[in-house]
Amino acid sequence: MNSNNNVVKSDKDHIWHHLTQHKIYEARDPMVIVEGKGMKIWDSNGNEYLDATSGGLWTVNVGYGRESIAKVVGQQLTKMCYFSQANGNEPAARFAQKLVEKMPGLNRVYFSNSGSEANEKAYKIVRQIAHNKYGGKKHKILYRDRDYHGTTITALSSTGQLQRKDQYGPFTPGFVEVPHCCEYRSQYGDDGDYGIKAALAIEEVILREGPDTVGALVLEPITAGGGVITPPEGYWEKVQEICKKYDILLHIDEVVCGLGRTGKWFGYQHYGIKPDIVTMAKGVASGYAAISCTVTTEQVFDQFKNNPSDPMSYFRDISTFGGCTAGPAAALENMRIIEEENLLDNVTKMGDYLLGKLHDLKEKHEVIGDVRGKGLFCGLELVVDRETKQPVDESITQAVVGECMAQGVIIGATNRSFREFNNTICLSPALICTTEELDEIVTAIDNALSKICG
Repeated sequence: MNSNNNVVKSDKDHIWHHLTQHKIYEARDPMVIVEGKGMKIWDSNGNEYLDATSGGLWTVNVGYGRESIAKVVGQQLTKMCYFSQANGNEPAARFAQKLVEKMPGLNRVYFSNSGSEANEKAYKIVRQIAHNKYGGKKHKILYRDRDYHGTTITALSSTGQLQRKDQYGPFTPGFVEVPHCCEYRSQYGDDGDYGIKAALAIEEVILREGPDTVGALVLEPITAGGGVITPPEGYWEKVQEICKKYDILLHIDEVVCGLGRTGKWFGYQHYGIKPDIVTMAKGVASGYAAISCTVTTEQVFDQFKNNPSDPMSYFRDISTFGGCTAGPAAALENMRIIEEENLLDNVTKMGDYLLGKLHDLKEKHEVIGDVRGKGLFCGLELVVDRETKQPVDESITQAVVGECMAQGVIIGATNRSFREFNNTICLSPALICTTEELDEIVTAIDNALSKICG
């Protein structure tokens, strides 16, 4: 998801603009964001916007302008900014302890600096276990159609979004796709038990590949950039059962859902499952510093202690910037804010309010085919016709985004992910949002749909 306006300065003479065509910026300047406070941001021309995307990419969970986070980061950097992960540091140790208190059953934390890197670390764990325990055979990693796990070549190898992957192959071998679980676009017709059928489709892939070759299954708890797809009833319970049956590690990618986005600390905690590996980034420090985490169970960690005399037996991965102290310092303060301001409760209340408003919009606008979401993580799938469910062209979705921006509200959309399903409006306002701010967001969408779609 993006707001069509993410900019990155590369040097004083050039501004590279991500996820939009570059040529147009030879004739006009891109948007440059210069200030933020709460849920509002301002560009270099002084224009004010209400941000319903938490920084364009589900990141600024506690809102802009948090002076307390800036203060603790500044103090920590002055005291001790960095040392390699061959040694520990105080804020990392403190944050790891607080983090695992929120994740019963998991208690080992590996730090890095992006979601892609956190997932790569998880894949290395799976591959090294396969080598040491299964003679290298149980090395395959299953991923799901429509899920996204990162921007590196190997992370893209585990991504079920064809347009994002185009032109970047050949990919890392050993990654195998399983079917999506979007009930609105059921592969199995309108029969009941869709969640069970979607889970059993994973088992079919395992049996086809050979259970003795499959080491892990990586899934988003709620598919994010693939269309804000909430899991159907019975799905997660069956997935957990299948993984246990075939001795397959369950890896949950919480890069988007983690740290309160859905109303619990982590998205998987809504569904009563017990993952072996959990990865996270984005909201861990709400964008105030770069940090990501790969968290495992003690059982997974124990498999790297079997033979201390073997120089290859321990987990040998390293992340240079995983040794930075700014990330965990910011993450500690970010977690304190979520706790002391009761933001998980706010997410649940405001999420229910937002979903209700979105269902009201669906009653008014035929172009809305489906409303989906959990907490402050919601999507509107736009269709040409509700009976056929034919998706609108991506240009329509982007026109709605553009019209909302013209009204001073930034919303997101599935963007350049698929060849035909870039048709879902994505909303992820900060966890601090109020009913008044949500009303403003919904009104902007209402006006935009009326103008663009009639």
